Amino acid sequence: MKIDWFTVIAQVLNFLILVWLLKKFLYKPILNAVNEREKKINDELREADAQKAAAEKEQDTFKNKNADFESKKSALLDKALADANIEKRQLITAARAAAKAIGSNMVKAFKKQQAQDKKEFTQNTQEQVFIITRKALKDIASVSIEKQTTVTFIKHLKVLSTKEKQEFLDAFKTNENAILVKSAFNLIAKQKKEITDAINELLNSKIVLQFKTVPELISGIELSTDGYKMAWSFSEYLNALQKKISTEIKEKDLPQTEKTTHAST
Repeated sequence: MKIDWFTVIAQVLNFLILVWLLKKFLYKPILNAVNEREKKINDELREADAQKAAAEKEQDTFKNKNADFESKKSALLDKALADANIEKRQLITAARAAAKAIGSNMVKAFKKQQAQDKKEFTQNTQEQVFIITRKALKDIASVSIEKQTTVTFIKHLKVLSTKEKQEFLDAFKTNENAILVKSAFNLIAKQKKEITDAINELLNSKIVLQFKTVPELISGIELSTDGYKMAWSFSEYLNALQKKISTEIKEKDLPQTEKTTHAST
């Protein structure tokens, strides 16, 4: 068999030309398209990774912010509760102080009213005792209570102790023109003279006394000069009796008051 080298060479040339043409016009564009596609895919993947990283970063930032917010919220709640408790304690303390002040004022007002009532009752009692005693003395003896009071006062002047006389003399020497004689009733001229004579005898001097009517003395006479005072009246006796009774009442009420105080505490 004879080989046709011309045909073979022509076919080889055609094949090479075909390969070159395919490489130039088909394979290379396809390869470029594949490369470009691959590059685009890689770029998209990198972009997706970047977006994923950004999203993760934003998620971490959000988590951090959320954790910080929760922490601050907890701190604010704790502070608000603490402030509320402090305010509550302050309000309770203020309310207790106000209640205590109100109670104290009520007690003071009650005691004041009680003292006023007691004073009025004592005054009325003294006056009633004076009226009854005066009537009784008038019925029993023919000497008025005013006269008897004057006589008794002069007797007291005459039986003063040495110390009392000296105190009176010292007070008189300090202010010789300021001897005041108060009486619960209007003294007649004779009674004024008797009292003046008794005082002049005591002081060994001649002085002019000042006389003043003071019904609150309750059938009594009071002498005063420069801080010194000497008196005799039913009210003095009744005051002493009142003090004694009040002291006894307080002593009896004291244990009960202490029990009440301990119970309140």
